[in-house]
Amino acid sequence: MHISDFDYELPPDLIAREPARPRDASRMMVLNRLTGQWIDSTFLQLPDFLEPSDVLIINDTRVIRARVRGRLENGREVEVFFANPAGPNSWEVLVRPGRRIRPGDRITLADGALEATFGEKFGDAPRILVFQNSGCVPEFLERHGQIPIPPYLERDATLADATEYQTVYANSPGAVAAPTAGLHFTENIFEKIRARGIEIVKLTLHVGIGTFIPVRTDDPREHILKPERFELSAESADRLNAARDAGRRLIAVGTTSTRTLEYISQKHGRFEATSGEADLFILPGYEFKAVNGMLTNFHLPRSTLIMLISAFASREKILDAYRHAVEARYRFYSYGDCMLIC
Repeated sequence: MHISDFDYELPPDLIAREPARPRDASRMMVLNRLTGQWIDSTFLQLPDFLEPSDVLIINDTRVIRARVRGRLENGREVEVFFANPAGPNSWEVLVRPGRRIRPGDRITLADGALEATFGEKFGDAPRILVFQNSGCVPEFLERHGQIPIPPYLERDATLADATEYQTVYANSPGAVAAPTAGLHFTENIFEKIRARGIEIVKLTLHVGIGTFIPVRTDDPREHILKPERFELSAESADRLNAARDAGRRLIAVGTTSTRTLEYISQKHGRFEATSGEADLFILPGYEFKAVNGMLTNFHLPRSTLIMLISAFASREKILDAYRHAVEARYRFYSYGDCMLIC
């Protein structure tokens, strides 16, 4: 297995830099993962491709305003990306530019709104930023931070992104990137889904930087996926177990929901009310234990996400479908179109 096995060519003008408006106006490719055949459709037709007995699993994480401007003691301005809580009084952060920062250096954030000190940095891990009281960080970010839209959009975040880069059902703050397959949903679509009798179950996985850290090894199996925080409630676990026992299909909205369901199922054999950090890296050869279908956006080449969907539908079928998506001028990445794989 080589990283080049998951490469494809994408014209830059197919990268969606703005979302579809309205959200549910996006296109949708429907891929049969057994035959490799596809249908060109629209997201508005999603309910028609689902069975009344299906269960749709959505990730209700909410994107935090993770980007903040800061000033080091030497006067240099930097951008600080708050990646993940690291302890009682500390956060993992990425700093740009940050090569010359040393442990003990102090930083003032948002023109003096908050101060912190850099801790030790170990290898390629994110830097640690230590606060007198990190309990104030979520409120600080909500007041002074920016929504962390992906860098490949090549623009600054706008007021519109604060709404459009969140799912309509976002509820639990903690993600630093949106679960993008969920961005297409509207209340109108949910009404049609419920009208067909399809059950909707929620879980939470806070999308972290691990999902997007490039794979730098030639053999993807040598890549280490950074864990992401998750939670599955007792109610959701019971409903999922009942559905699986009845032979109903579980359709995950997004790779984040997929990884969470597979991690819990692999660890416990069934769905359990649990929380923790999911570190399951799904590559071709993985045997899926929980998920029967998946709604997902079109992913970056060589990414852990395209590897996951290649494990679900085979690398050859996925790359064939992606070649068609390029020819048919689908819109790619976070604000782009989607694919239903069943």
